[in-house]
Amino acid sequence: MTAAEQTDQESKTGAGRAARRRAKGERQPRSFSAEQFALTAWLSRPLASFHLVLAVTGTLTVIGIVMVLSASSPSSYNPETGSSVYALFQKHLMFVGIGSLAFLIGLRVSLRRIRALSSTAMVVCLGLLMLVLTPLGKNVNGSQGWFVVGPFSLQPVELAKVALALWGAHILVIKYNVLHQWRHLLVPVVPAALLMFALVMAQPDLGGTVTLGVVLVALLWFAGAPKRLFGVILAGGVGGAVILALVAQYRLDRVMTFLNPGADPQGKGLQANQALYAIAEGGFFGKGLVQGQSKWRYLPNVQHDFIFALIGEELGFVGCVVVIGLFGLLAVVGMRIATRNLDPWIRIVAGTLTVWVVAQAAINIGYVIGLLPVTGVTLPLISYGGTSLVVTMLLLGILANCARHEPEAVAALRTQGPGKFGRLLRLPAPEPYRPPTKRRGSTGTRSSGTKRGRPAARGGGRPVPGERRGGATRATTARSSTARSSTARGSAARGSSTRRGRR
Repeated sequence: MTAAEQTDQESKTGAGRAARRRAKGERQPRSFSAEQFALTAWLSRPLASFHLVLAVTGTLTVIGIVMVLSASSPSSYNPETGSSVYALFQKHLMFVGIGSLAFLIGLRVSLRRIRALSSTAMVVCLGLLMLVLTPLGKNVNGSQGWFVVGPFSLQPVELAKVALALWGAHILVIKYNVLHQWRHLLVPVVPAALLMFALVMAQPDLGGTVTLGVVLVALLWFAGAPKRLFGVILAGGVGGAVILALVAQYRLDRVMTFLNPGADPQGKGLQANQALYAIAEGGFFGKGLVQGQSKWRYLPNVQHDFIFALIGEELGFVGCVVVIGLFGLLAVVGMRIATRNLDPWIRIVAGTLTVWVVAQAAINIGYVIGLLPVTGVTLPLISYGGTSLVVTMLLLGILANCARHEPEAVAALRTQGPGKFGRLLRLPAPEPYRPPTKRRGSTGTRSSGTKRGRPAARGGGRPVPGERRGGATRATTARSSTARSSTARGSAARGSSTRRGRR
């Protein structure tokens, strides 16, 4: 074979093409393994988001059951009252059962009905937050934020978070065309949220106020509020935190302990320091389940707010990474659901609920490992159950319901049937999204040159049919429809054989 023939042969092969790319300085095409192709194919399935929500929720719930059993055994046993080592664990299982029922309710109820009931839920939650401050409420751990009836208790602030997320998204979508005006963007969502903040701080409950603030910020973010507004909110939040820390001694103690953990290691800094010791003793693989020592009265409240420290002690660095990875996966799936949906209300709700759960987990883990001051929020699905566990499972059920309303999922469920899981739970087929029709002569639309907020448009979401994207879509649709109707009338008048205008 001559040199010319060899060169021609190499040019037809991959080696020849690769050599030419290297010579020209071009980047080599990325090669994918079989596992990457399989993962990509699985994620492209219509119900991939739905199944991921179910998997993450179930895995975190199982981890919570196991860790609560390990953490609560020493504190449950009381020979004087005859309480067994499984007393708190049995109550946690009861809350998991109630939460599973709440998850199914959030999954089965139509999202249209949930949206219609959001205003009523908001009014009811505001009433409950007021009633809990009366003698009907009960003070638990220094906060009068509970209703207690026999063995059952209810914390209204947890329900208020869900109501604010659903109702706030409803109001922002209704006022979509006027959100470029500050008074429409902020009223009535922000005043209602501030009223909730005041009622919760009157209990007082700093952790509940912080998570309510996260819900409000997420609502405004996914509604497309201007970024300068979040700078104002951040400045106001920092100022409010300083004022709250100064007016209450226990909050000031928490801040000072965060700034100087070694100042009072056996007093005010005991809990924070013991949490760090527990995580440090766990090492890479941990001491093993039920082998942790911190739960034996060394770390107070370990089954509630500081259960992540016990995870670090018994499951080690690997267990901590698994838990953090599951919450990270939940964040990715929630944003995927928000960007793939067409209904703007579903997009805002999915994004807000995802940010709420993941931010609460980040705050809890942050103060356990010493990165944040202690605020007293639970680790979602893992801390000892109660209203927080039930409400978290309810909102994850709503998130799974949102996943079933992705366009590809709706098409698959309505053409191919509900699938095994849908038949098992008798889930109804979701309705496809139909954008609202524009009324004739309606006013209040934004000009194309005005900077405007778009519901849940952050993160590269697809445009919503029937809504303007960049100020041009609706105008283009209107012009094209007018042109089609004019063409139809002209064709009919001329008696043309073309029937395009009559279709």
